[in-house]
Amino acid sequence: QVQLVEYGGGLVQPGGSLRLSCAASGSILSFRAMGWYRQAPGKQRELVAEISTGGPTTTYADRFTISRGSDKNTIYLQTNSLKPEDTAVYYCKMRTWQLVDYWGQGTQVTVSS
Repeated sequence: QVQLVEYGGGLVQPGGSLRLSCAASGSILSFRAMGWYRQAPGKQRELVAEISTGGPTTTYADRFTISRGSDKNTIYLQTNSLKPEDTAVYYCKMRTWQLVDYWGQGTQVTVSS
């Protein structure tokens, strides 16, 4: 079993920044990919950024940067110049080499003055 826990959400003013963290624990030797998704009220969950083992790092928002920690089982999402439309629950997902997906419980990001 794999557990994912996200940290770092909160309330921030427009133009501000947050750093989200996702720590994976459990039966992990390595993973195929880990990524950040977000889901705003009334909208579908969407991919924000993804990092692959031995593959590309993909970001779908130029104000966001995904990175991997030195322990290899933690990923981060640096969010800058936040806008109200970035308000959402941000989820971490891991895809194993067996193509099994695990999700975290999500962390709320609210951008408001």
